[in-house]
Amino acid sequence: MQVVILCGGRATRLGALAKDIPKSLVDVAGRPFLAMQIELLQKMGATEIVLCTGHLGDQIEDACGDGSLWGISIRYSHDGTQLQGTAGAIKRASPLLRDQFFVLYGDSYLPIELPDILWKFGESGKLGMMVVYKNDNQLDRSNVILDNQMVKTYDKRILCPRMEYIDAGISILQKEALEFIPSNNVSQLETFYRKLVDRGELAAFETNQRFYEVGSLTGLEEFRKVAGKIWGREC
Repeated sequence: MQVVILCGGRATRLGALAKDIPKSLVDVAGRPFLAMQIELLQKMGATEIVLCTGHLGDQIEDACGDGSLWGISIRYSHDGTQLQGTAGAIKRASPLLRDQFFVLYGDSYLPIELPDILWKFGESGKLGMMVVYKNDNQLDRSNVILDNQMVKTYDKRILCPRMEYIDAGISILQKEALEFIPSNNVSQLETFYRKLVDRGELAAFETNQRFYEVGSLTGLEEFRKVAGKIWGREC
C-alpha cells in the first residue's frame, strides 16, 4: 500500500518552533514528528511512502533517506520554488503514484488499520474515501456532513449545525480522480474534495479512534503529552 504524506507547508501557526525546520521535523519528545508517522504507517501495512515536500524539503530528505531504516520505500516529489498547495502537490507527484493511494496530512497522527480502509474503499466503487471522526466540535470545528456512508458536505469555512464529523486527516484516492486537479496551478485539497462531493464520488469511512495534529501550538502540546507512550525508533 502506498501513502502520500503532504509535508510541504510553512507551518506559520507554530511560529518560532518551525522557523528553521519544516513542520514534519518539529520536535516531539526529542525526536522529529515525521519519524512517528512513518513508523505508524509501516506497522499499519504501508509498503511505500511518497513525501511531497516544499519549504525546507532538503532537510526532510536528509533525515529520512530512502526509508530503509524502517524497511519501507520512500520517494520524494518536490514543489520547487512555488508551493503548489495540498492538491497541487499530489498532482505534481502523479508520475510516482499507483492506481490507488492514501493521502495523509503531514501534521496528522491517526492509529488506524489501512487494510480496513482499503477494503471498504473497494466496496464503495468511488473515486475517493475520507476517514471521518464524530467530533461534535470537540477536537476542532466539525466540517463534514454524512449521508448513507457518503460525504454530503465538506467545508472548513462555513459553519453548519448539522456538521457532526471532522476530516480525520487521511483519505484514499483512485489515481483517475486527479483529473479534477488543475495542472501547474496552486490548488487545495478542500477544493478538490468538494468537487468529488458534488459528483457523488467521496465516500466516508467512520473511525472511533481520535486523531492528533501538530500543526498548531495547542495540538503539538497535546500530542507531546501522549507521545512518550507510543514513540518508536530513531529517525
